[in-house]
Amino acid sequence: MDREQHVHTIDTPKARIQAPAFACDSHIHIYDRRFAASPGNGAHIVDRATVEDYRRVQERTGTQRTVIVTPRPYGTDNCVTVDAIRQLGIDNARGVAVLRPDVSDTELDMLDRGGIRGIRFTLYTPHQAVVTFDMVEPLARRIAELGWHVQLHWTADQIVEHEALLTRLPCKMVFDHLARLPPPVGTSHPAYGVVRRLAASGRVWVKLSGAYLDSQVGLAGGYADLAETTRAWAALLPQRTVWGSDWPHVTETHKPDTAAIFDLLGTWVEDEAARKRILVDNPAELYGFAR
Repeated sequence: MDREQHVHTIDTPKARIQAPAFACDSHIHIYDRRFAASPGNGAHIVDRATVEDYRRVQERTGTQRTVIVTPRPYGTDNCVTVDAIRQLGIDNARGVAVLRPDVSDTELDMLDRGGIRGIRFTLYTPHQAVVTFDMVEPLARRIAELGWHVQLHWTADQIVEHEALLTRLPCKMVFDHLARLPPPVGTSHPAYGVVRRLAASGRVWVKLSGAYLDSQVGLAGGYADLAETTRAWAALLPQRTVWGSDWPHVTETHKPDTAAIFDLLGTWVEDEAARKRILVDNPAELYGFAR
């Protein structure tokens, strides 16, 4: 059993670096068996990933704010995310929903009042996705007037392939998980150039999260092969990068320790003022938290 499952024990270590006041974990997922999984998408609800479980994680990282992203088992049913925002309190929590173009204006208004501030397109494995690329632009145009953003979990190659689409989007766009730049290519991948060009619009953000998704050295190597990419994004977008733990790390057979993931930010962004921007100021701007 991994350390994350021993959160009740008093000897479980906390993060070594101190989180500033109002630090935000900008990417987690909540799974709660009170909410049924959507049939037919092949994904399953995991255990030990409720709001109460996450509160214990916060005690170890020191983060106070969070952004909950609806996970794949729930399809386009975002009730679990809205409920988690309610439990954590809308002053300290926001959400990112999964929607299709047939969503009603009434539902959009309800989600907005419930703390949703963006919609996610997880398309790195299209055959498993509940949305498609042709849904991105029409939905982006509908949510732009709400001030929401689109969150894109795409491969680096998909970012390059769809540059023209991205250029047309009228709203903010957030690239998940370091924009999935694969090592050892890293910032030499053409996707880095695409995102850098789009960044001139002032509407592009990158999440410093999910290093294990592309790392070749893995947990044992401290994901060191993603350090250069992380530093590059933080330098390119000092006011438009946010950090996320990706808890509860459902993609990983051997779960990383979330406090250790938080400590990685201290090695990647050594300047304390820069870390405060990434953890406090930038997410306040993106998600609408109080300054």
